[in-house]
Amino acid sequence: MDKYSKEKEIVCDAGRQLMERGLVEGTWGNCSLRIDGHLMAVTPSGRRYEDMTPNDIVVMDYHTLEVLGDIKPSSEKKVHAELYRTRKEVNAVIHTHQPHASTVAAARREVPPILDDQAQILGPSVRCADYALPNTKKLVKTTVKALKGRYAALMANHGAITLGRTMEEAIVAALVLEKACKAFIHAEFIGGAKGINKIEAWMMHKVYLFMYSRKKEGNK
Repeated sequence: MDKYSKEKEIVCDAGRQLMERGLVEGTWGNCSLRIDGHLMAVTPSGRRYEDMTPNDIVVMDYHTLEVLGDIKPSSEKKVHAELYRTRKEVNAVIHTHQPHASTVAAARREVPPILDDQAQILGPSVRCADYALPNTKKLVKTTVKALKGRYAALMANHGAITLGRTMEEAIVAALVLEKACKAFIHAEFIGGAKGINKIEAWMMHKVYLFMYSRKKEGNK
């Protein structure tokens, strides 16, 4: 039995959920899960989500980028690896090209905290990282910077990225981000989006992280 079968199944299932929710298509986007202090499980390069199996998921060291096995990992592996190295609380990373978030990313706009659940789950705003070519050091640097103190960010002219302490939380973050970006686009047409006070938004995010989400887990 594969030593990392559970983690591979979680990543594979996440890919299917993202496809079913319309957040990814074909081979675009990627997701990963932290296994321990050195390893992560990440989606492979060039595999369609509908055809993907747990055996396709790649296990690799996020410090050295050494791959366990022969399957090539996602081209955005360096972003995932850097986030696991620098964000100790993060255990799941999702990168998508979801429609509404990609639209706002193409406009290179920051999304203010316009919805309660957005502020709670994603943070006091959703920044847009500066444009960088795929699979470059600049992409890693600008994305990690935009995610500082946040659980979601846009990637200029590219897509979006969300984080979670669990894979479930990262998926929810991607769904909430899409809803927030859709609301932001529509609100701009009817007088402009009006954000929640940033201090209140920051407090809501902290309450979610340290109180609400823990109570939710305790009620399962």
